[in-house]
Amino acid sequence: MAIRTIVWGENIHEHENPVVGEIYPDGMHTVIAEALNRDPDILAETATLQEAGHGLSVQRLASTDVLVWWGHKAHGAVSDEVVERVCARVHEGMGLIVLHSGHFAKVFKRLMGTPCSPKWREAGERERLWTVNPGHPIARGIPENFVLENEEMYGEFFAVPEPLETVFISWFAGGEVFRSGLTWRRGAGHIFYFRPGHETYPTYHDATVMRVIANAVKWAFNPAPAFSALHDAPNVPVEQALEPITERGPKLHKAGEEGYK
Repeated sequence: MAIRTIVWGENIHEHENPVVGEIYPDGMHTVIAEALNRDPDILAETATLQEAGHGLSVQRLASTDVLVWWGHKAHGAVSDEVVERVCARVHEGMGLIVLHSGHFAKVFKRLMGTPCSPKWREAGERERLWTVNPGHPIARGIPENFVLENEEMYGEFFAVPEPLETVFISWFAGGEVFRSGLTWRRGAGHIFYFRPGHETYPTYHDATVMRVIANAVKWAFNPAPAFSALHDAPNVPVEQALEPITERGPKLHKAGEEGYK
């Protein structure tokens, strides 16, 4: 069965900026989804900020294996209810791929618990991405390094938690470097942040960039059933303890009563 993927796009710059509209007339989310659908192992659909529930209903997320997220101008317009919904699914095992300026997305900041802030510069400079973890599944088929002739610069320090793995590091023509491909795990969910993708450049038309994203979708896919029990926090009665015990002191809650959250 193909990996059920949603490519979520803010879908604003494509309509407000003529340069972006010319590069991505049907939206960045559409170009990314179409590229992913060329891989027979992936079945990608799209969702946007403007749809009801931002296109991420409880039912739709429940049947999603991996969510790809691109946002920039309207992070604050994403409803807190949807943020909670997405984060819950990541903890249950849904994969999350965060692209470029999505580092400031509410979802990503919530899962990271840090400011997620980099240095940046819009100058259309050359970015050379180095594959520093060539044995990683996300790097499969990716050369030792590859170049994007025009990109926005992101530079260190990048205020994210120490990653589980660093897969790519970028160098920019202005001299800065950046950890541009990082992985984490939250609950049962795999998370990958991938830096390239400034909207005024044709980055998502680049075959190597899209191979990285397709690899990331496959890596983030968790075939296990949703680990929904992690939300429960059950109060285990004394008589259900695995080993016999005697209750020895006062308590706030009755046996089996729900605790405070």
